[in-house]
Amino acid sequence: MTCDAPAPAGPKAPSPAEPAWRSYGGRRRAGRALRVRVSAAVLAVTVLAVLLVPPLVQLDQQAVELADKLLPPSLEHPFGTDDVGRDLLLRCVHGLRVSLLVGLAAALTATVIGTAVGALAGALGGWADRAVMRVVDTISSVPHLLLGIFVVAMFRPGVWPVVVSVALTHWLSTARIVRAEVLSLRSRPFVDAAVSGGATRWRVTVRHLLPAVLPQAALAAVLMVPHAMWHESALSFLGLGLPAHTASLGTLIQGARGSLLAGQWWPTLFPGLFIILPTLAIAGLAGAWRERINPRRRSELML
Repeated sequence: MTCDAPAPAGPKAPSPAEPAWRSYGGRRRAGRALRVRVSAAVLAVTVLAVLLVPPLVQLDQQAVELADKLLPPSLEHPFGTDDVGRDLLLRCVHGLRVSLLVGLAAALTATVIGTAVGALAGALGGWADRAVMRVVDTISSVPHLLLGIFVVAMFRPGVWPVVVSVALTHWLSTARIVRAEVLSLRSRPFVDAAVSGGATRWRVTVRHLLPAVLPQAALAAVLMVPHAMWHESALSFLGLGLPAHTASLGTLIQGARGSLLAGQWWPTLFPGLFIILPTLAIAGLAGAWRERINPRRRSELML
C-alpha cells in the first residue's frame, strides 16, 4: 500500500490585513503626491501671473468704460467686466499681485518679530520668559481684526499701513512656536556641551538655538502669507486698507457688493477664487513641508 507524497509547500500566503494596509499606505502616499503636484502647479501659475502680466499689460486704475459695464464672461473678457467696464481678469491679476506682496511683506516682518521675541523669551527663561509671554497673552486676547483696524486707522490708506497692521497682529503665534522649540532645545546634550565649554548665553542662542528653530519659523512664515492676504482683504473690504481705486482682492470684492445683489455674480466670484486657490496651494505645500521636517508626525500619518 502506497501513500501519496505530501504536496510541496508553496510560498506563504500573506495575511488578509497586510495587502489592505499596504494599499491604504500606497493610496495615502499617492494622494499626498498628487496634492503636492497640484499645489505646486497652482502656485507656479500664480507667481508667473503676478510677475509677468502687470509689467506687460498696464492697468489704468481710473479708467471708466460705461459702454462695457458689467458684461458677463466671454471670449473677449474671460472674467467679465466690473461696474465701470474694466476687464475683471486683468484687475484680478493686479489685485492678486498687490495682496500677495502685502502678504509676503507682512509675513516676513511678523516672522522676524516673532522669532526674536520667542527666542529671547525661551533663552532667558525665568521671570523674563514669564513677563514676555504675559505680554503675548495680553495682545492675543484682543481679536486680530479689531487690533488691525485700530492700527491701520492711525494712518492714511495705503500699502504700508496695511503691512504694519498685519505684521503687528500676527507675530504672536510665531513667538509661541519659537519659544516652545527653544525650551525643548535647551535640554539637548549639544547645548549642555556648549555651556560646559564656556559659551555664553548669547552665543548659545545665536550659534545653536536660532539655527535649529529656523525651519519651524520659516514654515510659520509660509503659513502666515495666506492669513495675511485674508487679513488685508478684510481690511480693504471694510474700506480701511488700500484706497478704493487701487486693485486689490479686498477692494474688488467690496466694490462688487451692489452687483451681487443685482444678480451679477462674476465680479464677486472671481476675486474670491483668486484668494481661495493660492491659499489652498500654499497650505498643501506647507503640509508636505511639515511632514518632511517632522519625521515623527509623518510616520504617524502613515498609520
